[in-house]
Amino acid sequence: MRFRFRAVALALILPLVVLPAVAQGASSKPRVRAITAFVRLDHAHFEEQIAAAVAVLHRVEKKFEAAGYEVQTIRITTQPVAELTAGMDEWQALKYLGELDALSVKDKFVPNVGPAMLHDSDSEAAMHLMERALSTLPTIEGSAIIADDDGIHWKTIERTAELVKYVAAHSQHSQGNSNFTATAMLKPLGPFFPGSYHLGAGKAFAIGYEGANLVQEVFARDSGNANAAIRDLTAALTVHARVADKIGNEVAKETGWSYAGLDPTPAPMGDVSIGAAMEAFTGAKFGSSGTMTAARIITTAVKAVPVKQTGYAGLMVPVMEDKLLAQRWAEGTYTIDSLLAYSSVCGTGLDTVPLPGDVSLEQLKWIFADVATLAYKWQKPLSARLFPIAAGKPGDWTKVDDPYLFNTKLRALP
Repeated sequence: MRFRFRAVALALILPLVVLPAVAQGASSKPRVRAITAFVRLDHAHFEEQIAAAVAVLHRVEKKFEAAGYEVQTIRITTQPVAELTAGMDEWQALKYLGELDALSVKDKFVPNVGPAMLHDSDSEAAMHLMERALSTLPTIEGSAIIADDDGIHWKTIERTAELVKYVAAHSQHSQGNSNFTATAMLKPLGPFFPGSYHLGAGKAFAIGYEGANLVQEVFARDSGNANAAIRDLTAALTVHARVADKIGNEVAKETGWSYAGLDPTPAPMGDVSIGAAMEAFTGAKFGSSGTMTAARIITTAVKAVPVKQTGYAGLMVPVMEDKLLAQRWAEGTYTIDSLLAYSSVCGTGLDTVPLPGDVSLEQLKWIFADVATLAYKWQKPLSARLFPIAAGKPGDWTKVDDPYLFNTKLRALP
């Protein structure tokens, strides 16, 4: 509650006090990680529907490029996979997902088919389909919801553990799980994958930045000064959030699509490291005392950004997507429990966490349960994207083949 009140207060004073000062200091632009369209497809017309969505996404992309921003990906999230494939048997459904996957490669977008289970009362058939899709199709992404406003979904947690174990064993280099996450308390219409989903009629879009570079700049300048870092990071994020807000509303007016908002979470990628930014602030390795404080500063600033927000709106700490975080994981400076502790001050949970291949279903279940419990207790969106590496043992190095992932050392679970 204190963080929320402070965010509102900062948002009220930003236009008058903070923005001019910080606009001088933060010179680089964040990359646009995701422009995500939300669509409701029917099999008979899905190619035309996808083409219409891609046209809207390219319209947004061109406006960002004209403003001097680089766009990394355009993305499409469909209705949940059980609805998407309703009336089909498993073979037909997998063929349809394969067609969508192939179309995504052709038209250069990333596809997401939403949660395979939204509630414990849902059929498990879609989870079975998701297992096979993640194990065989290169681009399809999806999720399962393990907690929402109704509580923790214990049946879904158990089925999710089974899915993750299956995909680790049946996908190349055990990488299929990079396209799957379990989400808890995450609302619809977020742009970041794999947790993105929607339940409505579609014809909406959202935006997400890759803004760890802004955090690096501010934390290097305001090292050790929490109040200055909150103020300056909020303002730096706001400068670019207002660009996204302007573009989103313009395209909504031009196309009739709805603009769902911006997820201001400062996503890292590779050498643009959120871990390095946090170390610049604390003067110590990620996982040392002060890391939680840095996490709180980032998320307080993110939530204070005075534009329409959607998605996580927090801190993204992806172990294998951030070069320095992968290095620190190998060094043992932080653990799963560390990441959960940082999530208590508004992180995004467990992201791209490598696990030994012999991790048991019971261990996976309790990791997912801890994320769901924390999210439900504090009513905040969290997720868990776990990477068991088949045949990998503690002390081994991962051998993933993905330009967006960094290999690191597998560590034993307690």
